[in-house]
Amino acid sequence: MSQALSHQQILDLVPQQAPFRFIDDIVSVNEDGIVGQYTFKEDESFYAGHFPGQPVTPGVILLEAMAQTGVVAFGLYLLSLQLEQSELDRWLTLFSDAEVEFSRPVYPGELVTITAEKVFWRRMKLKAKVTMHNSANELVASCVISGMGVPKQ
Repeated sequence: MSQALSHQQILDLVPQQAPFRFIDDIVSVNEDGIVGQYTFKEDESFYAGHFPGQPVTPGVILLEAMAQTGVVAFGLYLLSLQLEQSELDRWLTLFSDAEVEFSRPVYPGELVTITAEKVFWRRMKLKAKVTMHNSANELVASCVISGMGVPKQ
Protein backbone atom coordinates (compact mmCIF):
# COMPACT_ATOMS: atom_id res chain seq x y z
CA MET A 1 0.00 0.00 0.00
CA SER A 2 1.23 3.50 -0.84
CA GLN A 3 1.60 6.35 1.61
CA ALA A 4 -1.31 8.79 1.84
CA LEU A 5 -0.75 12.32 0.58
CA SER A 6 -0.55 15.31 2.89
CA HIS A 7 -3.07 18.13 2.55
CA GLN A 8 -0.52 20.28 0.71
CA GLN A 9 0.50 17.44 -1.62
CA ILE A 10 -3.16 16.98 -2.59
CA LEU A 11 -3.54 20.70 -3.32
CA ASP A 12 -0.35 20.65 -5.38
CA LEU A 13 -1.73 17.81 -7.52
CA VAL A 14 -5.16 19.35 -8.17
CA PRO A 15 -4.97 20.26 -11.87
CA GLN A 16 -7.31 23.26 -11.67
CA GLN A 17 -5.33 26.43 -11.03
CA ALA A 18 -6.13 30.12 -10.49
CA PRO A 19 -8.34 31.68 -11.57
CA PHE A 20 -10.34 28.44 -11.78
CA ARG A 21 -9.34 26.65 -8.58
CA PHE A 22 -11.91 26.84 -5.80
CA ILE A 23 -10.06 25.12 -2.94
CA ASP A 24 -7.87 27.22 -0.64
CA ASP A 25 -7.35 24.67 2.11
CA ILE A 26 -7.97 21.06 3.01
CA VAL A 27 -9.08 20.91 6.64
CA SER A 28 -9.18 17.12 6.91
CA VAL A 29 -9.16 14.00 4.75
CA ASN A 30 -9.35 10.26 5.34
CA GLU A 31 -10.66 7.18 3.52
CA ASP A 32 -14.27 8.16 4.26
CA GLY A 33 -14.30 11.84 3.36
CA ILE A 34 -12.72 15.24 2.93
CA VAL A 35 -13.34 18.77 4.20
CA GLY A 36 -12.09 21.75 2.24
CA GLN A 37 -12.55 25.52 2.33
CA TYR A 38 -12.62 28.35 -0.15
CA THR A 39 -13.13 32.10 0.18
CA PHE A 40 -14.79 33.67 -2.86
CA LYS A 41 -12.65 36.72 -3.53
CA GLU A 42 -14.46 39.97 -4.19
CA ASP A 43 -12.55 40.44 -7.47
CA GLU A 44 -13.47 37.05 -9.01
CA SER A 45 -14.02 37.73 -12.74
CA PHE A 46 -17.51 36.21 -12.87
CA TYR A 47 -18.93 38.75 -10.40
CA ALA A 48 -18.59 41.55 -12.96
CA GLY A 49 -21.40 40.11 -15.07
CA HIS A 50 -23.37 37.95 -12.64
CA PHE A 51 -25.83 40.56 -11.39
CA PRO A 52 -23.77 43.78 -11.63
CA GLY A 53 -24.24 45.89 -8.53
CA GLN A 54 -25.53 42.89 -6.54
CA PRO A 55 -23.06 40.09 -7.35
CA VAL A 56 -23.91 36.50 -6.47
CA THR A 57 -21.71 33.45 -7.04
CA PRO A 58 -23.08 31.46 -9.99
CA GLY A 59 -24.47 28.04 -9.08
CA VAL A 60 -22.26 26.37 -11.65
CA ILE A 61 -19.21 27.79 -9.81
CA LEU A 62 -20.54 26.44 -6.50
CA LEU A 63 -20.93 23.02 -8.15
CA GLU A 64 -17.38 23.30 -9.53
CA ALA A 65 -16.06 24.03 -6.03
CA MET A 66 -17.89 20.97 -4.70
CA ALA A 67 -16.53 18.84 -7.56
CA GLN A 68 -12.94 20.05 -7.06
CA THR A 69 -13.06 19.14 -3.37
CA GLY A 70 -15.40 16.13 -3.35
CA VAL A 71 -14.21 14.38 -6.50
CA VAL A 72 -10.83 15.74 -7.64
CA ALA A 73 -9.01 16.33 -4.34
CA PHE A 74 -10.72 13.43 -2.57
CA GLY A 75 -10.09 11.15 -5.56
CA LEU A 76 -6.39 12.05 -5.56
CA TYR A 77 -6.19 11.13 -1.88
CA LEU A 78 -7.94 7.79 -2.43
CA LEU A 79 -5.76 7.07 -5.46
CA SER A 80 -2.67 7.79 -3.35
CA LEU A 81 -3.66 4.89 -1.11
CA GLN A 82 -3.39 2.55 -4.12
CA LEU A 83 -0.60 3.94 -6.30
CA GLU A 84 2.89 5.25 -5.76
CA GLN A 85 3.06 9.05 -5.68
CA SER A 86 5.15 9.08 -8.87
CA GLU A 87 2.21 7.53 -10.74
CA LEU A 88 -0.47 9.98 -9.58
CA ASP A 89 0.21 12.65 -12.19
CA ARG A 90 -0.49 10.10 -14.93
CA TRP A 91 -4.21 10.26 -14.10
CA LEU A 92 -6.84 12.91 -14.78
CA THR A 93 -10.14 13.11 -12.88
CA LEU A 94 -13.19 13.80 -15.01
CA PHE A 95 -16.57 14.89 -13.68
CA SER A 96 -19.30 12.48 -14.77
CA ASP A 97 -22.58 13.22 -12.97
CA ALA A 98 -24.24 15.38 -10.32
CA GLU A 99 -27.61 15.96 -8.77
CA VAL A 100 -27.47 19.27 -6.92
CA GLU A 101 -29.79 21.39 -4.82
CA PHE A 102 -29.03 25.03 -3.98
CA SER A 103 -30.34 26.42 -0.70
CA ARG A 104 -28.96 29.96 -0.41
CA PRO A 105 -26.71 32.39 -2.28
CA VAL A 106 -22.98 32.89 -1.76
CA TYR A 107 -21.72 36.46 -1.99
CA PRO A 108 -18.28 37.93 -2.73
CA GLY A 109 -15.96 37.61 0.26
CA GLU A 110 -17.76 34.60 1.77
CA LEU A 111 -15.92 31.58 3.13
CA VAL A 112 -17.51 28.22 2.37
CA THR A 113 -16.74 24.82 3.83
CA ILE A 114 -17.20 21.81 1.58
CA THR A 115 -17.65 18.37 3.13
CA ALA A 116 -17.70 15.17 1.08
CA GLU A 117 -18.56 11.68 2.28
CA LYS A 118 -17.66 8.68 0.14
CA VAL A 119 -20.58 6.70 -1.27
CA PHE A 120 -18.28 4.39 -3.24
CA TRP A 121 -14.77 4.17 -4.68
CA ARG A 122 -13.92 1.35 -7.07
CA ARG A 123 -12.10 0.94 -10.39
CA MET A 124 -11.09 4.63 -10.40
CA LYS A 125 -14.72 5.76 -10.00
CA LEU A 126 -15.79 7.92 -7.07
CA LYS A 127 -19.27 8.89 -5.94
CA ALA A 128 -19.70 11.23 -2.96
CA LYS A 129 -22.36 13.11 -1.01
CA VAL A 130 -21.18 16.71 -0.80
CA THR A 131 -22.46 19.65 1.22
CA MET A 132 -21.41 23.28 1.23
CA HIS A 133 -21.96 25.54 4.25
CA ASN A 134 -21.25 29.23 4.74
CA SER A 135 -19.39 30.64 7.74
CA ALA A 136 -22.67 30.83 9.69
CA ASN A 137 -22.94 27.03 9.14
CA GLU A 138 -26.01 27.52 6.92
CA LEU A 139 -26.44 24.98 4.13
CA VAL A 140 -25.64 26.59 0.79
CA ALA A 141 -25.84 23.56 -1.51
CA SER A 142 -25.82 19.78 -1.46
CA CYS A 143 -25.25 17.19 -4.13
CA VAL A 144 -24.41 13.65 -4.99
CA ILE A 145 -21.54 13.86 -7.44
CA SER A 146 -19.47 11.37 -9.42
CA GLY A 147 -16.19 11.37 -11.27
CA MET A 148 -13.68 8.93 -12.67
CA GLY A 149 -9.96 8.71 -13.15
CA VAL A 150 -8.71 8.27 -16.68
CA PRO A 151 -5.12 7.95 -17.93
CA LYS A 152 -3.67 11.18 -19.33
CA GLN A 153 -2.88 11.05 -23.00
